[in-house]
Amino acid sequence: MNQQKTGEFLKHLRKEKGLTQEQLAEQFYVSSRTVSRWETGSNMPDVDMLIELADFYDVDIREIIDGERKSEKMDNETKDTLKKVAEYAKEETKKRGEKLRTLVMGSVCLMLISNLLFGSEHKGRLYGIVAENVCHNIMAFTIGLSCAGLILYALHCLGALDKISQWKKSLKRNAR
Repeated sequence: MNQQKTGEFLKHLRKEKGLTQEQLAEQFYVSSRTVSRWETGSNMPDVDMLIELADFYDVDIREIIDGERKSEKMDNETKDTLKKVAEYAKEETKKRGEKLRTLVMGSVCLMLISNLLFGSEHKGRLYGIVAENVCHNIMAFTIGLSCAGLILYALHCLGALDKISQWKKSLKRNAR
């Protein structure tokens, strides 16, 4: 897939409709910067967005991917299959987000409970019963775990985990 060619084709389709990047961005609830990245080929729309763009421009999704018009139209079976794939990808992302939220909430709760039991600043219930260095080690571990959970959740929210996954897949393909 030639991303620059695809981007040029998306730009051509937008101009055919007489829209600015801002107007198209409003139509699809994305930023005009996102539209610009699509059109320069520096970024590509997600599969579900490609389907919406194909419907909006009344072109075959393969035409968008190839960056040029074809004479044949996409049949409904192919379109339905692509929609199902997009829904599956959304569901997988949603499940990962739920797992990460659970991780974050669990680690924050663990940190709070640890602070109550071992925290030296508030003289936790076990501080003084358990050796001071053990209390500090437990607190350091739970704080580290909470920070790691928050970082993972932030990466998920920013979409970086998906990009890392795509990068790893491309490395595997290139290694073959």
